Amino acid sequence: MLAADAGAVEERQPLRAARSAGLPAPTIDGLLDEPAWQGAPVYDDFHKHAPRDGKAAPGGLRTTVRLLVEEHALVFGIRAWDADPQQMRGALARRDKVDMDQDFIGIWIDPVGHGRAAQFVRVNLAGVVSDGLHRASDNESDLGPDFPVEARVERLPDGYSMEVRWPLSNLRFPYRGGKDWRLLVERSVPHADGTLLVSAPLRLDALSHLSFLREVEGMGETVAAVRDRRFIELRPELTLRAERGRSEGAPHRGHQADLGLEINARPRADWVFNATINPDYSQVELDQPVSQGAGNIALSLPEKRGFFLESADVLGLPLPAFYSRTVGNPAWGLRATWRAADADATAMSLRDAEGGLVLRGRPYETVEFIQPRPTRASLWRSRWHGDGLLLGAFASQREVEGLGSNDVLGVDAQWRSAALDGGAQRQASLTAMHARTTSGFDGEGRPLKSSRESGSYLHGKYIHSSDDWWNEFVLEAIAPGFVNDNGFVPQAGIVKAEAELSRKRGQQSFAGIELYEFETLLQLAEVRTLHERASGQPGGEVVERHLRPGLWMMGPRQTEFWTLLGFDRQRARPHGRLHDTRALHFGFASTPLPWVSKIAGEVALGRQLDADADRVGPGGNVTLDVGLRFPLLRGWSLELDHHVNRAWVQGTLGHPAFADNAWRWLAHLHFSPRASLRLLAQNTWAARRDDGVTQLEVWNERQVHRSLLYRYQWRHGRTASAGYVDEKMPLVGTRSKSLTLKLQWEI
Repeated sequence: MLAADAGAVEERQPLRAARSAGLPAPTIDGLLDEPAWQGAPVYDDFHKHAPRDGKAAPGGLRTTVRLLVEEHALVFGIRAWDADPQQMRGALARRDKVDMDQDFIGIWIDPVGHGRAAQFVRVNLAGVVSDGLHRASDNESDLGPDFPVEARVERLPDGYSMEVRWPLSNLRFPYRGGKDWRLLVERSVPHADGTLLVSAPLRLDALSHLSFLREVEGMGETVAAVRDRRFIELRPELTLRAERGRSEGAPHRGHQADLGLEINARPRADWVFNATINPDYSQVELDQPVSQGAGNIALSLPEKRGFFLESADVLGLPLPAFYSRTVGNPAWGLRATWRAADADATAMSLRDAEGGLVLRGRPYETVEFIQPRPTRASLWRSRWHGDGLLLGAFASQREVEGLGSNDVLGVDAQWRSAALDGGAQRQASLTAMHARTTSGFDGEGRPLKSSRESGSYLHGKYIHSSDDWWNEFVLEAIAPGFVNDNGFVPQAGIVKAEAELSRKRGQQSFAGIELYEFETLLQLAEVRTLHERASGQPGGEVVERHLRPGLWMMGPRQTEFWTLLGFDRQRARPHGRLHDTRALHFGFASTPLPWVSKIAGEVALGRQLDADADRVGPGGNVTLDVGLRFPLLRGWSLELDHHVNRAWVQGTLGHPAFADNAWRWLAHLHFSPRASLRLLAQNTWAARRDDGVTQLEVWNERQVHRSLLYRYQWRHGRTASAGYVDEKMPLVGTRSKSLTLKLQWEI
């Protein structure tokens, strides 16, 4: 039983599902006037979760939920009252862009019942959907998965009503013996100062948003009725591409036609099989540029491709274990996932073409290689679940055609406590892996079959949360010989310790502004090298050390601000000097106006390390994101996203010795929930100039991207699109233009 903010114990209203047997299934039109809704139990026990200003939820925001179980789907009926309906916000937008700047209803389902992960959808007033998977272990959402939900909203004089049909074929649950399904419903009301209402009382010591999931009564018969039902999806795709360009002064032209196929099958509830054959990822949106400054450590990027996102919760491991972006252009891929009441497992194998990027970590840099031969990437992962305890195992192999392989074995454990006296919660995890590698590269970057190299990896994490504190501790050790070509290992030969202590101080008043939440922070981190005999790398050498006191606050208009004073030190190379890199770090985010979906920035100013030059100079790293939404005539809407980042280190001659800049402008014109036009313009530029101290080679690199994409979707899985791309690197005389037509059809 959950405690309310004041600590009083409340009698919880049960959340019940009703069978729709004998009555016509509701038509998904947003209206709750069908007979099936009249007999469904009503749930209206909602509590204010944001802002945490100590005040009761605004009046006139009653919310009710009904849940029907059909033969093939769950159907939710939501009624949301609003005393000021003219202020409600919700316009056409991209999928997965429904956020707290809009009125929406969110539905989170954990059909396994362990509370470790939940599938979720959020639907705004225009019927736009954000969906994905949320993992409790890191309290983060993965917006990659897309679920074929059907949703409609009807605006009313005193609010709105909504119907959402979620097919049972896309909910993952065990065949028998599973725990009760768990559910969370949330409602966003941005005009009420960003109010978020949730179907469970708030507790400040919650380890994740999934702490508020509640059991659903009446689902047992449903599971028994549908667990043997078969579902299969066939999604053929046809891609036609014409390309022309110029490289090093030589023109080239080409035409290409590709036929691909994606297969998703569920023979019964506990098994899911996926296959992809010759997939085309050309129209996956270009990655947003992220500056790593003048450092040499690679940064990870999120996954956007559906094959890798199936049952992503089963793969829940620290970052190095599996990084699907290592697979660049697969010819085919196979995957199987199994779930039981107390265990689950997944296995996959893919044939990847040559040209992929291979990362090999070092203490002070990430070395990048291009794979010149096809590879086969395979992995297996299984987990056992107990009450508060999870035990897992992991195996991975990346085999290079004729040039050896990289093999990794690992085990992991996760533990979380029930509430302690005083309301505190604890969570701990431990991961251990060992790798053997015979696929390497010589000093010129050429691949070779090398003598066997071995190394191990260890990662431990502990979290303690109470009403007053959030404390987190991480210890990580990566041996010099540890390689995971199916994972992301940007550094190796290091041991890293991190701690963050956060004191929650509740509501405060600052400079005449009422702050809803206020926290004081202390971040500590140190990275040291491990001894490596082959390279002569000494052990115990400090790579970087952080000491960062600071504060975080949340105020009106969904405004968040944080700042840290960084008393940091960094080393650029073995045996080099440990530089003083003191800097001021701060960031902010806000939704100040109805047409501003987001304005956010992160800034670091002070002494910046130029790793290649092994020197420190004045500089910084600045990132700014601005999102705008404008409703237009005829129900159209316009989304604009702007992204700018700049990192620089000043030289001694009055100009930056190093600069890394990126600018991105993304516009979406939405004609309807099914049709949109996307325009993307992106420029990146990085340069090194004479710094007046070192004799490094002067260089600069530029890349320009322009693309236009029209997309029409009949329904989930059936789309037609046409795209034009113009890319150029003017400094090396390379330019390419391509026109792509693509048809995807779900059978």
